[in-house]
Amino acid sequence: MAVINADALSTPGPVAEASDPRESMTVLPGFLQYPLTIFTGKALPGQRSLGWTPTFHLVTATASMVAGALLSTVGYALGGAWLLLLLPGWAVTLHGMRNLRMMVYHQCSHRNMYRRRKPDRIIGHAVSSLLVIQNFQRYSREHVSDHHATHHMTLQDPTVQAFLVSLGMHPGLTRRQMWRRLLGKLVSPRFHFAFAVSRVRSFLTESARSEKVSALCLYGTAIAVTVPTGTWAALLVVWFVPLVPLFQISNTLRLCVKHTFPKAGVEDRHSRAYFASLTNAIFIGEPVPSHRLPAVRRALAWTRWTARLLFVHAPSRYLVLTGDTVVHDYHHLHPRSPDWANYLFVRQQDAERGGPGRPPYQEVWGLVPAISHVFDSLTAADPAEFDVSRLRSVSKRELFAAFDD
Repeated sequence: MAVINADALSTPGPVAEASDPRESMTVLPGFLQYPLTIFTGKALPGQRSLGWTPTFHLVTATASMVAGALLSTVGYALGGAWLLLLLPGWAVTLHGMRNLRMMVYHQCSHRNMYRRRKPDRIIGHAVSSLLVIQNFQRYSREHVSDHHATHHMTLQDPTVQAFLVSLGMHPGLTRRQMWRRLLGKLVSPRFHFAFAVSRVRSFLTESARSEKVSALCLYGTAIAVTVPTGTWAALLVVWFVPLVPLFQISNTLRLCVKHTFPKAGVEDRHSRAYFASLTNAIFIGEPVPSHRLPAVRRALAWTRWTARLLFVHAPSRYLVLTGDTVVHDYHHLHPRSPDWANYLFVRQQDAERGGPGRPPYQEVWGLVPAISHVFDSLTAADPAEFDVSRLRSVSKRELFAAFDD
């Protein structure tokens, strides 16, 4: 298994003897090992599955949204210092939204949620109506045909279009220039407004009648209730803050780690190894401090390690790399895996299995290093291949839809 060392705007602490960050964490108590697997996204060799099911992911994502909205409502209603409850409320709501979008909706688009057409379509329609994202029928068609087929990471791929059009990045820009551009987009009102408009337009374009009716009933009722009662501000704060700006920030950061760009001059673009090389696992965390350090330095190193775990890595995992996005490489090798719900464990089992003709898995540790790794691949990509002026001639997809992830 290849570990990609992407140096990026973060300085690791003293490392343990184990070269693998997850393996280094086995020095911690046994009762922490399963939580650490869920947190980092990487299972230990031989670690047994927790027996998750598609229903488990659907229920927990929905429950997270409801709990977060309730927590935010309480904070808003009480006012004063209680307004601080909005922060965890938004986080829990966003976590549920992103799990619905990146895991449940995504699997439904592959007809792989329950592996039955009708229930997967019903759930897909419900999620698109609730989150106001690209309608299910169109997303499913474009995702499978343009993102998973031979067009993967070409100009016809929505991921590539989002980089070139929505983020304004292109080959030749340096890593630093791309970071500046990305951070500027995340705080730009103009970017977020265009993103929100694109979501509405891509939802309405070709959406099924059931999707339109569901969205109209849901948001029409919410507006009809809150405007006359004067609680519309609460609706904006409790629901639309996580739905629009926070969702879009998470979406954009996630976009920047999904796939690397192919190297210029690569001829064989049809092999399994080629497609595997364009996707990495993005694991969260860093090696624990070495036990060889002197006592005082070791205590300081553990304090720093814990602080980074809580305040750097935890937000990355909980708000950006939610659900199975940490092991998106497994999905691209096995897009119709019947055991996708146990993604962390089946990915590890598949990596251990190996075998002739099976491309090795690759991994990057940390959100920031993973983004830098993708930026570096775009820097070195073929400018002629990823010339944004060629988009109109190779893709019929409207450029406003390039915001979708």
